[in-house]
Amino acid sequence: MESKVERERREIAAEIGDMTLVDVMNRNAERFGARAALKWMEPDGGRTMSWSAYRDRVREAAAGLLSLGVGRGDFVAIMAANRPEHVMADLGAVFAGAVPVSMYNTLAPAQVSYIAGHCAAKAVILENEFYEKWSNVRSGLSDLRYAIVMDPPDDFTPGESDITWEGLLERGREALAADPAAADRAAAEVSQDDLATLIYTSGTTGDPKGVMISHRNVLWTSECIARAFPELPDHLRIVSYLPLAHLGERMASHYTGVWRAGSVWYEPDITNVLAAVQSHRPQGFFGVPRVWEKFQAGLLAKLRAEPKKAKRNLALGAVELGAAAERARQSGDGPSVADRVKLWFVEKLVFKKIRHGLGLDELILAFSAAAPVAPGLLMFFRGMGVPVYELFGQTESSGPGVTNRPGADRIGTVGRAMPGVELRIADDDEILMRGGLVTEGYYRDTEATTAAFGEDGWLHTGDLGRLDEDGFLSIIGRKKEIIITAAGKNVAPARLENLLAQNPLIAHSCVVGDGRRYLTLLVALDEEQAPAWAAGNGVEFQDMERFSRSPELLAEIGRAVEEANQQVSRVEQAKRWFVAPGAWSAETDELTPSLKLKRRVVLERYAEQIEEMYAADEA
Repeated sequence: MESKVERERREIAAEIGDMTLVDVMNRNAERFGARAALKWMEPDGGRTMSWSAYRDRVREAAAGLLSLGVGRGDFVAIMAANRPEHVMADLGAVFAGAVPVSMYNTLAPAQVSYIAGHCAAKAVILENEFYEKWSNVRSGLSDLRYAIVMDPPDDFTPGESDITWEGLLERGREALAADPAAADRAAAEVSQDDLATLIYTSGTTGDPKGVMISHRNVLWTSECIARAFPELPDHLRIVSYLPLAHLGERMASHYTGVWRAGSVWYEPDITNVLAAVQSHRPQGFFGVPRVWEKFQAGLLAKLRAEPKKAKRNLALGAVELGAAAERARQSGDGPSVADRVKLWFVEKLVFKKIRHGLGLDELILAFSAAAPVAPGLLMFFRGMGVPVYELFGQTESSGPGVTNRPGADRIGTVGRAMPGVELRIADDDEILMRGGLVTEGYYRDTEATTAAFGEDGWLHTGDLGRLDEDGFLSIIGRKKEIIITAAGKNVAPARLENLLAQNPLIAHSCVVGDGRRYLTLLVALDEEQAPAWAAGNGVEFQDMERFSRSPELLAEIGRAVEEANQQVSRVEQAKRWFVAPGAWSAETDELTPSLKLKRRVVLERYAEQIEEMYAADEA
């Protein structure tokens, strides 16, 4: 008898058939040609591009690439912010039979050189601000033949093998005028087994690995998402603002936008995401925990700054009431009758206005992923009627795989397996995943592929987890990050680190203790929250370094550490801690571009402070 997961897989396979991204783009242009596909802001106002015009630009880009000799099997690097040209370039490469490789804009020249060399990129399409970075490494990239530059300045002097983006499109138009079927012939050869993209993992250790993601992976996962969240309509509005080198963003906006024929607003500056949300009023929204934390901090700062005491107290009290009600719902009891009456009033008087102010008043579903999110943060937004759900996945699983959703939600877990996906916990607690979203492996890395992708189709995620009796998955740590103390105790550092992240002052933390008698802790502050906290607590703020040494701040961090310690076992508690004098970021190399902790870098950078914490016992 066919099982539920087998039926779901059969239905997903039937829905996607033998389609590729080429077929879906053509479908959208032919069936929904006049509908808005891309939206963005220019200095003189907003712009919109229809699906028909979008497909035209993609065909021109494809024909332009083909005229340069870039075609089937070649790799095209892309380094640009979230803008329409980025996805036009991406799909232009696909239509030409090539493979687009979006790269993080923050990569150092050596990292750029490694990735471009590893995939033997034949062309790079980039914004002018990154031209110098590529010029500095170009001599070492023997396969790189062309640099295609967006928005060059008036005094731009192209090199012998340089061309502007507009020049590429013009070449494409000329090629299509001479041979109207040029791009279509190349596009017709694309199959589901071909790569839709190569995503290089940001790599917390060692060189990044290129995850091979096929057209089948993309469309299977897109349909899996559609079935997991039937509340989301076709033609939904989305905001794209996280790097498109991150598969979470690529799946949430670019691929979902194509599969559902949606309308995507492209915001090139992540610091302007709130304004983009307020402008486009998305129906679906994806954010990493740091984005949700910043939304929360900005909202609370605004509410606390309300000059009218009665209005301020009403708003802050409503937020607390909403979070308490969500906690009660999660416990299974639900809010009391009296609280339900209060909630009815504050919904009209407070929450509706808050959602409108945030630009989330038309939101149907939102998601948090890529890193653990504090349960209190989810309670905060849920309590105000902002439906944020945590999900879990990896680049190796085409993005998602496990999710909470309406009607199947348990805060503190990452949810249940999505349609057509199987989960299993290995004997060593590693999470295994199987389904059509599991990717093809790592490009030019047979050893790593063999280690992570089992012959029986199970992806070995490297994450540790537990499944409860209802199928909800809890993440308990990362397999490679397990700390083994001097007493032989195994400790997953993520538990304590996630608890500390609930304090808005703490942006990141790193548990230390491998081979030691007890755990210690390194803490990095949130540089945006620090000045506001100092002002609210009567502490003079001059800079992060001096603030990190202030007695008031140290006392606050001490309270946060003690509170977190009380929620873990004795062996998981941190005995001492140190506050870093500055924030951690991808630019300063403590974090990956996707904001994951580079534990090895942190441990090396603060080796002296770590030794001082343990030396205190020996003095």
